[in-house]
Amino acid sequence: MRADKNRMMIKLMGNSKYKGKHLILVAGKIFTARTGLQANKVLDRIEKKYPKETPVITYIPKADTLVL
Repeated sequence: MRADKNRMMIKLMGNSKYKGKHLILVAGKIFTARTGLQANKVLDRIEKKYPKETPVITYIPKADTLVL
C-alpha cells in the first residue's frame, strides 16, 4: 500500500500543473492547495471525511525555486 502511494506521488511530482502547489494524497484522491493555510484547511476536511486514512503531503516547488 505504501509503495503505491510513493509511486503515485513520484508520478505527480513530474506533472507541471502541480508546480508551486501543496499536494495531499489520500484514499487514491489528489487534493491541492496554493498556500500552507489552504493546505491546512484541506487537511481539516480530509480528516473528517477519511478519519482512518493517513494522507501523504508534499510541496512541489516551481522550477526556479532555490531550496536551501
